[in-house]
Amino acid sequence: MSKQIKVALIGNPNTGKTSVFNQLTGLKQKVGNYPGITVEKKEGVCKLPRGVKAHILDLPGTYSLNTTSLDESVAVELLLNKNDKDYPDVAVVISDVENLKRNLLLFTQIKDLKIPTILVINMADRMSRTGISLDIDLLEEKLDTKIALVSTRKGTGIERIKELIADYKNLSVGPVIDTTVIAPAYFNKLRDTFPKEDLYKLWLVITQDVNFMPIEKTPIKIPSDFATKSKPELKRLQQKETILRYQFINGILKQAYKVDINAAKGLRASLDKILTHKVFGYLIFFVILLTIFQAIYDWSSYPMDFIDESFAAASEWVKDTLPPGVFTDLIAEGILAGIGGVIIFIPQIAFLFLFIALLEESGYMSRVVFLMDRLMRPFGLSGKSVVPLISGTACAIPAIMATRTIENWKERLITILVTPFTTCSARLPVYLIIIALVIPEGRFLGLSYQALTLMFLYLIGFGAAIVSAMILNKIMKIKGKSFFVMEMPNYKLPLLKNVVYTVWEKTKSFVLGAGKIILAFSIILWFMGSNGYADDFENAETIVENRIKTEGFTDYNNNNIAKNLTAYKAALQDSIQQNTYAITPQALQDSLSLKKEVLFEKAKNQEIAGHKLENSYMGYMGKAIEPIVRPLGYDWKIGIAVLTSFAAREVFVGTLATIYSVGSDEEETIKNRMGAEIDSVTKRPLFNLASGISLLLFYAFAMQCMSTLAIVKRETGTWKWPAAQLVFMSLFAYIVALIAYQLLK
Repeated sequence: MSKQIKVALIGNPNTGKTSVFNQLTGLKQKVGNYPGITVEKKEGVCKLPRGVKAHILDLPGTYSLNTTSLDESVAVELLLNKNDKDYPDVAVVISDVENLKRNLLLFTQIKDLKIPTILVINMADRMSRTGISLDIDLLEEKLDTKIALVSTRKGTGIERIKELIADYKNLSVGPVIDTTVIAPAYFNKLRDTFPKEDLYKLWLVITQDVNFMPIEKTPIKIPSDFATKSKPELKRLQQKETILRYQFINGILKQAYKVDINAAKGLRASLDKILTHKVFGYLIFFVILLTIFQAIYDWSSYPMDFIDESFAAASEWVKDTLPPGVFTDLIAEGILAGIGGVIIFIPQIAFLFLFIALLEESGYMSRVVFLMDRLMRPFGLSGKSVVPLISGTACAIPAIMATRTIENWKERLITILVTPFTTCSARLPVYLIIIALVIPEGRFLGLSYQALTLMFLYLIGFGAAIVSAMILNKIMKIKGKSFFVMEMPNYKLPLLKNVVYTVWEKTKSFVLGAGKIILAFSIILWFMGSNGYADDFENAETIVENRIKTEGFTDYNNNNIAKNLTAYKAALQDSIQQNTYAITPQALQDSLSLKKEVLFEKAKNQEIAGHKLENSYMGYMGKAIEPIVRPLGYDWKIGIAVLTSFAAREVFVGTLATIYSVGSDEEETIKNRMGAEIDSVTKRPLFNLASGISLLLFYAFAMQCMSTLAIVKRETGTWKWPAAQLVFMSLFAYIVALIAYQLLK
């Protein structure tokens, strides 16, 4: 049986490379990181004709092999290193029919590495609308390759790619350009020094540190004393090479690529004029955001309620079905409660990623980045800082990694330090549960108060990032000016398959990433909440029963018993009237007495569970930190949740779900348990407007993510900056939350 063909998929950003990858691999793909670095690695398997399989590696988007970022250097390192396990048998270069001239620069560089190379021209369905005509035969002849004309939207041309990959051994590996003409004497010296090495490969190894960083993984070692040219000289030679390549490309396209200018004009220009307008552009974006947040609430309410009730029922089923004991309690009160605290938010997180994918696929997100660049420049941020701040709405970790495209170190450092203020998806579970508990369900101009509150939290997070950047800019006194250059992709209808893949991968990544942490914390917290060492814990049942005999139930349970009993009596009398049957006063009294006994027993069990929890290991830890969080309106239980959420923000909800489930006999949802919690000091609901707003503001500003701190350390090379981030953001969050609670209480 033949081995798998190794295929490297490479291309400029916004050429539809991901769409081609998805069409080739379907669901047979996985996402991870390259060893030793935090750049995303996507790979999958594709079935080819005659039963052959191909291993497809989707390389990070790159404009050329002259690297300017870590993402691009990953692609170059692979293409230069034949010893790499993923070194391709064939390279498939994805290009966009409307930007073919720019895309062909990368193609000619890869072809000159003598790797069998296929050219894929994507978005063929746009040719008629944009007035483009191609002579494919002439292009194949001049570029010395095979070409697949593809439309991922219509699903055409994919089989042609597969056929060409399967037949890669018949592809020409000859170079298309003689690069040595830019400096004959220099290249002759290279040839004499390294007679066994390919000249163009040597040239790429030598010049990589001119723009970004040296290539470290290639087996070719250049002696330090060989650097006969300075960096400015090498840079000028790179520019000469680029000019030489474009002269070659222009000569080909002049014959094989025709555009009807009149047909090319139209909708895009009109839309850009509106969507990037200095006034209407921001208004449209604001309306889109409001619509997204409203939809997140309206569309996800039913699946969320279903998930919440299902986990409550599952917990109760486990308790009723399995024999009583430690293992049953662990599953019902620890694992199910903790994981349920995250699973419940899958609908809202999935909807958030859905809307982000739609905006990116349509081409609108690039216009948003353009708008934000205009807005942020007065605050001292680089235009390239827009991408990390926008992508921070998904997760701060890849957003901080995206700062690698910023050349100026101080501008990059400022962006790294302020990006965690942007509201990420990990904050969403915290926001959603607290907003549901403390913000009423009314509407203003058709928009719910809850959606408006969520919108406000996103805006203040972004505002905090901007203001912090301005302050840091003043302190660091950045000199020099950077320029922001980005490509505006064409508008297109989002491809359903791409959107589905994106939502699936992002949601799965969030749930699995959060689930591992929360499962571990749930088990630890369940153990700490279910065990204690003092007599108050061991003798909880006797202590509570004696207290009830002398003092009665707590105010909360007394009120609860009275409310439940009144509601039961009214329902019973209503049922008697509707069914028109008689019941003796004694029978009615007996029924009420029986209900009262049941309610008394439940209340007693609740008080015993509460007493045990308060005197457990977790209770003692919570009581120790309560003086710190009490001024914010939190009790020791919320304090525990805040403390554990320093591992990851979303742990907050899972922690509270576990705490409120320990020893609970009631078949209640997480939201109901939290809503029923009474503050032992104020005797009011613990989650009220004042404490709720305080919590929301605390999480809007606090650095509650160890993974983000680790990435900041990795990107800055020192613990100084992440430590400063942690201290400043935590103190700022505490002060804002303190002021909010004291004003609102």
